[in-house]
Amino acid sequence: MSNNKNDAMLDHYVDPAPFDPHSVEALTPEQEQYYMASQWKLMWWRFKRHKLALASGILLLVMYASILITEILAPYGLSSRNTEFIYAPPQGVHLFHEGSFEGPFVYALDYTLNMETLKREYTENPDVRHHIRFLCFGDEYRFWGLIPGSFHVMCAAEGGTMFLMGTDRLGRDMFSRLFYGSRISLTVGLIGIIISFVLGITIGGMAGYFGGWVDNVVQRTIEVLKSLPELPLWMALSAALPVTWSPILIYFGITIILGLLDWPGLARAVRSKLLSLREEDYCTAATLMGASPKRIIGRHLLPNFMSHLIASATLSIPSMILGETALSFLGLGLRPPVTSWGVLLVEAQNINAVALYPWLMFPMLPVIIVVLAFNFLGDGLRDAADPYA
Repeated sequence: MSNNKNDAMLDHYVDPAPFDPHSVEALTPEQEQYYMASQWKLMWWRFKRHKLALASGILLLVMYASILITEILAPYGLSSRNTEFIYAPPQGVHLFHEGSFEGPFVYALDYTLNMETLKREYTENPDVRHHIRFLCFGDEYRFWGLIPGSFHVMCAAEGGTMFLMGTDRLGRDMFSRLFYGSRISLTVGLIGIIISFVLGITIGGMAGYFGGWVDNVVQRTIEVLKSLPELPLWMALSAALPVTWSPILIYFGITIILGLLDWPGLARAVRSKLLSLREEDYCTAATLMGASPKRIIGRHLLPNFMSHLIASATLSIPSMILGETALSFLGLGLRPPVTSWGVLLVEAQNINAVALYPWLMFPMLPVIIVVLAFNFLGDGLRDAADPYA
């Protein structure tokens, strides 16, 4: 009761009925599903809300799935030459001719040699139409270099041509060679990030957990590596590869170089996380119970920020793809007969050739698309992994 007589008494109501715990409103199925969901499921739900990242992830899955059947998807073989159509321009796909539907086809190409510029000038011949065939047999190949075959998803007409992205100086179809180049360029990033991931987690985990002189040695090593300019270091190490090596050895050499030079950033992220997590109570309890450092790091510490590591690794893959493309473009990376997007861009080194035949720049389009897709995917994964999002 208030001491102030002017204050009115407030009524206090108490329900005399006994308490029934079953009368309390229960959680809805949606609420129960949310509260009982695991961390990975919560990440997936948050990731699905990031539409651009989800679309990028689907695009990358399709691109990586396509490299499994490159020979079937490519209309022409890797080394198939059409000597009569050197530097032929892209042929547009048409559905209608003079108002009537005829299905997908391309017009035949006629060319004349300009005696003043010595340039092949191609023109479409509307009187000759080459209908595109689907699920057909065409150029022969060896599937993954092992199984002979000739089945393709899409082929040119019998005796006709179908150069959707033009041809190069040897008359090879650029569209088909882009498919073959994707197998090398896309896998370089994956293999490189696996090497970087293993080194970054192992070295960074040791530095963060043990500290002391181990941490000092690792940090000084990282500082030395980070102080070196990246591209010249790549070029120097790539140039050191023996020229007598086979294309396969050169490929693995490039991937190892990319992986060895990318781990310092990931190692620092792992170190900083372990420095804070090793002081947690569950880590101390595991130590007192006799758990080994390897088990504590692998079983208790790393899973707590594995989602962040996955997001960081996703953002590192584009830099490796760009690194391989740059090295191959400069002639210090992969070399023919290995085909990658960087090797295809070597054709575009001559500015005069690019001015006359701009379709030689088409190999840069998948590089741009893949790099943007990985960055959007990495942003979405990073937001989904953030527990405070």
